[in-house]
Amino acid sequence: MNEGRLNSAVEADPLPPTERARSDFVRDMVQRRENPQQGLASWPGPTPRRLVQFWDDLQNLPEDVRACMDSWKQLERQGFELEVFDKRSASTFIRTHLGARYDDAFNRCYHPSMMSDYFRYAYVFVEGGFYIDADDVYHGRSIDHLFEDGRLKLQPFCYDIPTGQMVAPSIFTEPGSNQPGWIFYFNTTPLIASRHHPIVEKALLNATASLEADSTDGLPEVQASTGPGNLTRSVFETISQGCSPEALMVAHDWELISTSQWPLSYRNDSRNWRLSNQRLYRASSVSEAE
Repeated sequence: MNEGRLNSAVEADPLPPTERARSDFVRDMVQRRENPQQGLASWPGPTPRRLVQFWDDLQNLPEDVRACMDSWKQLERQGFELEVFDKRSASTFIRTHLGARYDDAFNRCYHPSMMSDYFRYAYVFVEGGFYIDADDVYHGRSIDHLFEDGRLKLQPFCYDIPTGQMVAPSIFTEPGSNQPGWIFYFNTTPLIASRHHPIVEKALLNATASLEADSTDGLPEVQASTGPGNLTRSVFETISQGCSPEALMVAHDWELISTSQWPLSYRNDSRNWRLSNQRLYRASSVSEAE
């Protein structure tokens, strides 16, 4: 009877075995309690106090998104350097620092969300620093501790497949907390690391290969090719291949520092990747965006 229940549970798992293995790996990392001093010793820093953002067309930046971006300007008074890139300047940066292959991959990104994903890997790998999405709002809490060492800092997420809802961090980060339909993964924002970090390098290489691959199924899926799926896979592969788990610090309480703002005007049209996934992107006109 117990064996029958086990077989039933396995059959009911909504994730393929490879994705389940990655999810379990992330769960273990998220729920373990680390010794902060061990990370400091293993990955000396500091990480550059440089904040970077991207919006593909800054000439048509929605006002509500601008307000989100402006919330981070207070960090300039704390010694942070702020940089904002658009599609053209991001392409120039990538070609200048990484070469034609990576710029070609960037230009294969068919949606601005993919461009921002790819650019953040490229920028943080080359320069180090702190990438944050343009629609994230800063709540004013100190972030100095995230720049003391060179580790990669990532925000964990957990999605409950049966209900189609995100699980609250206060629940899924607790040791032992789990449900059969939960999938654990890492978000791509924030992305904080010292330059040449091996996990960021792997994310950049994996995204490049995905964009270069010929697909008979049409355009690549955003999450898997450049988004959280790509980043989570890259964390899993890098650590499984011998990189120390101390290379990564899990930002358990990131929602106290910053949250993604909802609703925003652009989420209702093709600028929202969820509405344009695997579709050729058609930029919205100014009248549509207002």
